[in-house]
Amino acid sequence: MTALGLLYPGHFAEDDYPRIEQLLGSDIRVDVVHVDPGGTEAGERLAARVAELRLAGADAVVWACTGGSLGYDWEGAQQQVRALARAAGLPASATSFGFVHAARELGVRRVAVGATCPDDVAALFADFLRAGGLEVTGVRSSGGVTAAEAGTWGEEEVLTLARAADVSGAEAVLLPDTALHTAAHLSLLERALSKPVLTANQVTVWEGLRLADRRVNAPALGTLFSREPLVQA
Repeated sequence: MTALGLLYPGHFAEDDYPRIEQLLGSDIRVDVVHVDPGGTEAGERLAARVAELRLAGADAVVWACTGGSLGYDWEGAQQQVRALARAAGLPASATSFGFVHAARELGVRRVAVGATCPDDVAALFADFLRAGGLEVTGVRSSGGVTAAEAGTWGEEEVLTLARAADVSGAEAVLLPDTALHTAAHLSLLERALSKPVLTANQVTVWEGLRLADRRVNAPALGTLFSREPLVQA
């Protein structure tokens, strides 16, 4: 049994995780602990909750919040994750780093971003990806949909965002909001765009599995879960 511990801000699309757990169809357990969505620091607010995950037998911890790294530069975000790892006594990462590692695993360099957050926050995510060695071909923002609003989006809205973000030359499309329900739509998204689509909740679980040194084949969760790894990021 491999147990993943996720620290998830608020209550928006956390039901993606039991769906992903089911689709993995293996001896994988995904435990979710909720944290206050306010702020970005990996200090007492996160450290206070990791004890629950450690006691539950987690093998790795992921801060399931892309935006939680964006108030820092690349090194600052790494320090944030290291602080979380020290508090947990476990390997730790964040969704933001998961996107970079997942793109590397797929061997893609040129990516497009479809974000629900305001333009300035979406631009920070693009800068973070560039710091991780990726080329961002375009950023499409929905103009600042709240997490609560994003959590109500269905297949049609998510597909519209992904299509709007896709630009010529992008090898993959990234949807970075963990408040979006995407687990049920990954196959449709990739068929519609004819390329890999990386979404926040999908990437969060994959990053946890990477930390735990597990590879699981689950085609319903997209290309990221459907091929042998190209690199050990």
